[in-house]
Amino acid sequence: MDIKTINPDAADTSGDGAARAVELSVVMPCLNESKTLSVCIGKALGFFDAAGVAGEVIVADNGSTDGSIKIAEDLGVRVVPVSERGYGQALKTGIEAARGRYIIMGDADDSYDFSELYPFLDKLRAGDDLVMGNRFAGGIRDGAMPALHRYFGNPLLTGIGRLLFKSGCKDFYCGLRGFSRESYERMRPKSGGMEFALEMLVRATMFGLKVSEVPTTLSPDAPGRAPHLRTWRDGWRSLRFFMLFSPRWLFWYPGLILMASGFLLGLWLMPGSKTVDGVTLDVHTLLYAATAVTLGYQSILFAVCAKVHAVNTGLHPPSAKFAWAGDRSMLEAGLLIGGLLVCTGVVLGLLAVSGWSGRSFGDLDPSSTMRLVIPSALAMMMGVQTVFAGCFLGLLGMRE
Repeated sequence: MDIKTINPDAADTSGDGAARAVELSVVMPCLNESKTLSVCIGKALGFFDAAGVAGEVIVADNGSTDGSIKIAEDLGVRVVPVSERGYGQALKTGIEAARGRYIIMGDADDSYDFSELYPFLDKLRAGDDLVMGNRFAGGIRDGAMPALHRYFGNPLLTGIGRLLFKSGCKDFYCGLRGFSRESYERMRPKSGGMEFALEMLVRATMFGLKVSEVPTTLSPDAPGRAPHLRTWRDGWRSLRFFMLFSPRWLFWYPGLILMASGFLLGLWLMPGSKTVDGVTLDVHTLLYAATAVTLGYQSILFAVCAKVHAVNTGLHPPSAKFAWAGDRSMLEAGLLIGGLLVCTGVVLGLLAVSGWSGRSFGDLDPSSTMRLVIPSALAMMMGVQTVFAGCFLGLLGMRE
């Protein structure tokens, strides 16, 4: 089905026939919203008239079978068919088809009031890049949000998002939000599912765009409408997105903690066994300390590689702190540092063998010998990891 309206590049017209460019596009993702779609469209069109705004409504239909398409067509708004399922896919297609300088997106379930878009438009006109609705500041009507979401899920996940990405937004999940066309080109979310809205806010924050909030009222869905949101599934998808989009928290900080704690514990045990509250800690504990150092170091290398890849693919903005990691010379640096670590391990291993030979290669004192063998093995493992990481970073740093 083709888009039902005039050419997207054409100008809108006012009542007196004077040509005007479209200032505001309202994009509504739609999947079987026949019960509420006409109300939402009517409110948006009413806002255009009341505010004197040259606007358009775009219904991004994601495969409705309940007559939603005909409702939109009868009301004379643009219908954009989206064959690939997903909340993000519908929004991306609808936004791409929009002609307005500013775009406001919102669900077509009448949970948001499209007749109250003045605060969004005012802030967009003032130069804000992304204007988020805040339902907790504007009011959540009875039955509009399950208690689990309102008092636990949303505050918890929003808090995690604020911590991981240093965002000042207090409602990460409000579906009513506005942005300029220019800002969207900088954010350019890639997610095709519910993560689309999260990625938009996260990328706006990471790229230094001006993000603001306005109070927004949330109303209950229409009676009998099945909610598209799945509590535990979508909650996990949110958490997964946050972690994968933040190598610093997924790999870097855990790696530093593991490596530092293992290293300090190892240093403490190297001279000899220690007794704490009647418990003797010896080479067995030293082995676990070396394991912690190995895992922590590997996690740190993962963080660096993930950050370079995210910058190279445009997921993250360029980072001065990690600029060195994207240099093609990382291959040589990895080979050099890794080679030195391997050589250190070999030297420690030879010292252990020397001690063994002093006993005519007979019975060993595990306590003394393992204090050389464990650091030897650790240095060699870290050396090989460094070589591999250097090769991978060199590959990531290649350009045509």
